Amino acid sequence: MIKKEFPYRLYLVISEEACVHHSYLEVVQQAVKGGVDLVQLREKNASTEAFLQKAIPLKKLLDQYEVPLIINDHLEVAQKVDAFGIHVGTSDIPPTQIRKKWKKVNCLGYSIEDIQQLTTQETHLADYFGISPVFNTPTKTDTIIEWGLSGIKRIRAITDKPLVAIGHMNTENAQEVIKAGANCIAVVSAICAAKNPAKAAEQLRNEIEKV
Repeated sequence: MIKKEFPYRLYLVISEEACVHHSYLEVVQQAVKGGVDLVQLREKNASTEAFLQKAIPLKKLLDQYEVPLIINDHLEVAQKVDAFGIHVGTSDIPPTQIRKKWKKVNCLGYSIEDIQQLTTQETHLADYFGISPVFNTPTKTDTIIEWGLSGIKRIRAITDKPLVAIGHMNTENAQEVIKAGANCIAVVSAICAAKNPAKAAEQLRNEIEKV
């Protein structure tokens, strides 16, 4: 049975190249202090070894704060670092295969890029859905649809699984996205590119908690 509990509210998706002013570990540490409660490491172009070299110290850091680590689309890395979970998209390893190969996965996220996905076996096996993107963003260019607030509402009406909204999330739209039905806001640039990641995270978290 798939767990529906999802207590997380502010989700940081990070890569080394997305970090403008600080190292990725410094950004994460500051962001967690500011209110991030779930972190995904996304290194699409890294080799397995390079990905591991980034994931291992990140896992160690997050363990100190009791914040879970999600690995993007790399099952081997996720298993080797004993990550909390993995997040995949429609062109990645499917949830059906992940469930077979990683019996102990705690959290399996799946990106929803088409409304038809909600009726598939892959979505049935996911613990939460990434609504991607809510608003178009330069950090993700391979998507099919811009969901908007109406898209979140449509998906919310179909499923009771947790929804993580990603795509140009910021302090101006966070409240509206939560009101539309998202459980959690995921950000990249809003924190990774900030001169003060702790302050950026705190401001975002405050907006989410107002709803």
